[in-house]
Amino acid sequence: MLDANIKTQLKAYLEKLVQPIELVASLDDSAKAQEMRGLLVDIAELSPKVTLRENGTAARRPSFAIAKAGETPRIHFAGIPMGHEFTSLVLALLQSGGHPPKIEADVIEQIKGLDGQFSFETFVSLSCHNCPDVVQALNTLAVLNPGVEAVMIDGGMFQQEVEDRQIMGVPAVYLNGELFGQGRMELGEIIAKLDTGAAARAAEKIAQKDVFDVLVVGGGPAGAAAAIYAARKGIRTGVAAERFGGQVLDTLGIENFISVKETEGPKLAMALEQHVRDYDVDIMNLQRAVGLKPAADGKPAEVTLANGAVLKSKTVILSTGARWREMGVPGEAEYRTKGVAYCPHCDGPLFKGKRVAVIGGGNSGVEAAIDLAGIVAHVTLLEFGSELRADAVLQKKLHSLPNVTVITQAQTTEVTGDGQKVNGLVYKDRASGETKKVELEGIFVQIGLLPNTDWLKGTVELSSRGEIIIDDKGQTTVPGVFAAGDCTTVPYKQIIIAMGEGAKASLAAFDHLIRTSVTA
Repeated sequence: MLDANIKTQLKAYLEKLVQPIELVASLDDSAKAQEMRGLLVDIAELSPKVTLRENGTAARRPSFAIAKAGETPRIHFAGIPMGHEFTSLVLALLQSGGHPPKIEADVIEQIKGLDGQFSFETFVSLSCHNCPDVVQALNTLAVLNPGVEAVMIDGGMFQQEVEDRQIMGVPAVYLNGELFGQGRMELGEIIAKLDTGAAARAAEKIAQKDVFDVLVVGGGPAGAAAAIYAARKGIRTGVAAERFGGQVLDTLGIENFISVKETEGPKLAMALEQHVRDYDVDIMNLQRAVGLKPAADGKPAEVTLANGAVLKSKTVILSTGARWREMGVPGEAEYRTKGVAYCPHCDGPLFKGKRVAVIGGGNSGVEAAIDLAGIVAHVTLLEFGSELRADAVLQKKLHSLPNVTVITQAQTTEVTGDGQKVNGLVYKDRASGETKKVELEGIFVQIGLLPNTDWLKGTVELSSRGEIIIDDKGQTTVPGVFAAGDCTTVPYKQIIIAMGEGAKASLAAFDHLIRTSVTA
């Protein structure tokens, strides 16, 4: 099952096991069961501290569980955790075997203190790059708290369950049989939903922090670069981020980050955070900013967070990034995660053999259509303009596919459904004015980005597109408030450009601090 290179790497990892673990298989006569058994045999042969037994009693078959020897298993895999989920498997093995998870001591104590019985089911697709974070977070909860049980379910293997629960987006997490959440969730977010007093405690702790010299709002590439450049100046630096890594976390393949031939968004996001943590930076993750009060009368600027806490800083760098643009048509919100999706890599496999549409003819839209064409029965790509805007090489590939239809001058006007899931869309032919309907089961929206700046209206000047207007040094229209990255008027929304803009804004903020202190 595993090739020689992976076996060598896994064997090295398994040497970190502190105590014996047991793999418990619940198999059937299917080909997938034999494939799963081959994987488990390979793992058991790599370490004397790993044993395998095949008398599991799990209802889902094939599946397997991992536990410390002698304990009832609390971590389960209903599927073969390869692809993006292989890391989830490795971490589950190590943590079950006593290797400590890499999280703060106070978070560990918070997890251990959760009171109750929590049975989590997480439906994933193995091509989803957002799913592993959720699976790994829930597995960590199960390792540390005996009241928690977690199972990863491959939607491709257990398609009937996916159909019965009408799951059209992954990861989809159920707690004790009820929907708990959909989409990417970090460990802190999950704990906060289980520990109802966590937000208030976090707000109280944040409110007690001293005044920062530089406060970065946002934890994407621009924010990370800004924080590093500020910290290297030896000044008091903080980062308040709704989720560290930002939109990079939702990016699958990255092939234009100079000096790195290819990588994946989650890997780059992890590297960004590790780099920032190498410096004396106060990182406040899972904190959404909702208000900005500029500095005045000798008092520092204030940033208000969603939990009510207020952070104070002499300068502020806004790097809140952007989010997927929505169509804004009737039915879109109603059928989000019920057929309307924004990540073809994550949710595409759930539409195997079905008819889908892609909205948008730029690079993202055409790439999505090409990827989906290999999975679904048919793709209809709708472009508002008179021609596609994607690179020529992508267009050539798209037009070579037999199960793709391209419709230009198409303005989507409505998403239709049966009350439970999508069954089509309505569009207006902009050339003839005629209204037409396409019957389908899924819609993937790929029409660009919107800056995360709604909370700044009336504070800093924004463009007609909602972007923060800045000068060549990243200075906004408010003295002492700078901005960088995709939330600004800087053209070309690229990771490498955002990093450079973050560094520039940080240097400008430092220059501002020097000049204002001399004036004072």
